[in-house]
Amino acid sequence: MKQDEREEARRLRRENGMAITDICKQLGVAKSSVSMWVRDIILTEEQQTALNKQHYAYWAQTRGAHTNAIKGRERRVIYQEEGRQKAREGDPLHLAGCMLYWGEGAKNRNSLKMSNSDAGMLAFYMRFLRKSLEVTNERIVLRIVCYLGNGLSAQEIEYYWLEALGVPEQYLRPTTVNLQPKSSQQKGRKLLYGTMEIAVHETRLSQHVLGAIQEYAGIEKPEWLM
Repeated sequence: MKQDEREEARRLRRENGMAITDICKQLGVAKSSVSMWVRDIILTEEQQTALNKQHYAYWAQTRGAHTNAIKGRERRVIYQEEGRQKAREGDPLHLAGCMLYWGEGAKNRNSLKMSNSDAGMLAFYMRFLRKSLEVTNERIVLRIVCYLGNGLSAQEIEYYWLEALGVPEQYLRPTTVNLQPKSSQQKGRKLLYGTMEIAVHETRLSQHVLGAIQEYAGIEKPEWLM
């Protein structure tokens, strides 16, 4: 078996000018073995040039990704500082909304997401989004997850949430209806209207809120910048 792999490795190196790391991946062999097997093979000038270009392209790609990651983190620092500055203004609605999000929201780097069954809580959260963060309806994504079998149709559940939140139907994504276990069918489920998820997919707003939370609470969460 090793002899077959050795011959194939030498062929790939000699005929195709393949990089040692690529040979390792293709054959599933350790790099030390491949290096030893092909060390006496001299690549043609064309093969060496092709390898150099391949290595440069990989280096440029990884360098670009690293640069983008650094720039992305720098932007998140700026956005969090904006949230901290807003927190220092002492606006009660902003304070309450950020603290609510700290307890109930997803700590996502690039999106604000909150899911709950309490319509009153989510209506307040919508007021926070609109007034404190100036989020317009078209930037909001709504999703309902519910069970049927409690005397309400999916359309009635959707109407309930749209009325409670004051949002037009066009911003509601298709409702997810889960199958109800037989045990729950007999007892009846308490969450008649299921849960509503409110999402705003904007890094600036997500980091704004995360920065404000840290300012209000007097804590530091460096992992929220990662």
